Amino acid sequence: SPPEEVEDASEPTKRDRSHLENTLKLNEEKPADDVSGVLQRLRKIYHSSIKPLEHSYRYNELRQHEITDGEITSKPMVLFLGPWSVGKSSMINYLLGLDNTPYQLYTGAEPTTSEFTVIMHGPKLKTIEGIVMAADSARSFSPLEKFGQNFLEKLIGIEVPHKLLERVTFVDTPGIIENRKQQERGYPFNDVCQWFIDRADLIFVVFDPTKLDVGLELEMLFRQLKGRESQIRIILNKADSLATQELMRVYGALFWSLAPLINVTEPPRVYVSSFWPHDYHPDTHRDLFLKEEISLLEDLNQVIENRMENKIAFIRQHAIRVRIHALLVDRYLQTYKDKMTFFSDGEMVFRDIVEDPDRFFIFKSILAKTNVSKFDLPNREAYKDFFGINPITSFKLLSQQCSYMGGCFLEKIEKAITRELPDLLGSIGLGKKPNVLSCDVTGCGETPKNRYRKP
Repeated sequence: SPPEEVEDASEPTKRDRSHLENTLKLNEEKPADDVSGVLQRLRKIYHSSIKPLEHSYRYNELRQHEITDGEITSKPMVLFLGPWSVGKSSMINYLLGLDNTPYQLYTGAEPTTSEFTVIMHGPKLKTIEGIVMAADSARSFSPLEKFGQNFLEKLIGIEVPHKLLERVTFVDTPGIIENRKQQERGYPFNDVCQWFIDRADLIFVVFDPTKLDVGLELEMLFRQLKGRESQIRIILNKADSLATQELMRVYGALFWSLAPLINVTEPPRVYVSSFWPHDYHPDTHRDLFLKEEISLLEDLNQVIENRMENKIAFIRQHAIRVRIHALLVDRYLQTYKDKMTFFSDGEMVFRDIVEDPDRFFIFKSILAKTNVSKFDLPNREAYKDFFGINPITSFKLLSQQCSYMGGCFLEKIEKAITRELPDLLGSIGLGKKPNVLSCDVTGCGETPKNRYRKP
């Protein structure tokens, strides 16, 4: 009868949450593993072996990426990206059980999230203004100040006393709106996204199968995700809103649209499910959706358990980039010194070098050095801008960056990359028990850790 239908519509059945608690081990009272010693050593390596070279060659001006102590000690970060109204905020509400609490994130059919929302752990529910978050150096968000006041007004923090947030931080982002110019947002949206992408341990790119539109802003985003492929997980959300056959078509169409944007041999993992608290639609693949959800939760758990390994790998990757940058600046400077004569106009000489570095084999000569991959080389254009702000004469050659007591900057960073950081990584491995995933439940058949490393 009609009254019952109304009742059903107003109060949909809620799904059982026990698999969330079990998979994420939310009820376990386990002692937090002590990582403070490892963090101290990591901080020491960074400050003594990587930072001097970073400062000397102003790496921050090239990639706008200075690592703060807050960042070295921060929890793993999970970033939610994707078009508007695909269910990113609903998914966070669901994972944290925030529905029908005063702190649930707004959700709806219109673009509702216009801020970057950082959901982190705190003793009681409270909201923190972006300006306050950026001012607190211990929070690891202080570098965001450089994006200006307009952006800080679009940054908000929410503290929630939840077990999962003791081990991880979630970041919800404004939906990507196709055909929207970046200027209309009033702050450098792509740069801010890049800042979060560079620091995220796991990146969920969420899609709604009923409206699949890969437009310009999304293409830009995937360009920014280059080099982070092993962190990306694609989520085909709201999967129970389509019939099976339709869902298969959408799955194929999604890969077709994304294939040109993700250049890796192995496609990223796609999770097909419905991440919100309401029960699945009748006559849909409930078992499949539940297994997919548990797989995703295990993936999340793995990132939490591997947080120290990821942190060390992140610092090492940063060190490799700093080293390459220093080698390049050194090479530009050496070429400049070689070309200069008593009568030359320094600016003209250097303009020639910056305009056409290949004529002087600048990038080729770096590749000839050991262990530099051509995929790690920065963009040539970036150096035009870089030297526009930092005159070449303000730098010293690497051979002059040595001191009797401290040794040479280049040798120290090379030692950190090849010896100290791998040793630190090895020392963690010894104390860890191999992590057994319940693959009999999910049929995952593999541990989600770095699936891009060939066995």
